[in-house]
Amino acid sequence: MTQTFSKTRTLVECALMIAIGTILSMIKLIELPNGGSVTLLSMLPFILVSFRHGVKWGLLTGLANSLLQMLLGFYAPPAGTALAFFGMIMLDYVLAFSLLGTAAAFAKPFKNKLTGVAVGTAAVCVIRFLCSFFSGILIWAAYAPSDMPLWLYSLTYNGSYMGVELILTTIGAAVLYQAKPTIFSAVQDN
Repeated sequence: MTQTFSKTRTLVECALMIAIGTILSMIKLIELPNGGSVTLLSMLPFILVSFRHGVKWGLLTGLANSLLQMLLGFYAPPAGTALAFFGMIMLDYVLAFSLLGTAAAFAKPFKNKLTGVAVGTAAVCVIRFLCSFFSGILIWAAYAPSDMPLWLYSLTYNGSYMGVELILTTIGAAVLYQAKPTIFSAVQDN
């Protein structure tokens, strides 16, 4: 396979994963009132890119997805300052979605590929939760009840949907790996 064909194939596959991830993000099993939802495995396509094409492609695909997610469902921060706006863009979109592309890096130390897929998937879901958690404290504090510490509000609000997303996505990745392990193999290995 020529290098040009290989890059074209990778670009097309990444574009398809963005499309699939976008469609899956619109299938909301649970939606919270102030943003956040449990979707039908919408993070899995970006995790898959990381395993198939590496962290670089995973990060780039996640970044492209973050920009698309911003266009499709942007929530303005309550503070209304430029710093809050920038923080929300970085934490709720750019970092949260881009870092899904690092799943393969977390899986590398594991000899058992299924364990690596599960750990890599869970790790990036935790990272996405942490982005939401810090965003909840730093940017969305206005929504917290006055009698509750900010960290606890952010933990319970963001944990309520991201915890379910973590479990569903990790199980989905493990089931997909068991059904078709070659899907998680680097394209050069196929």
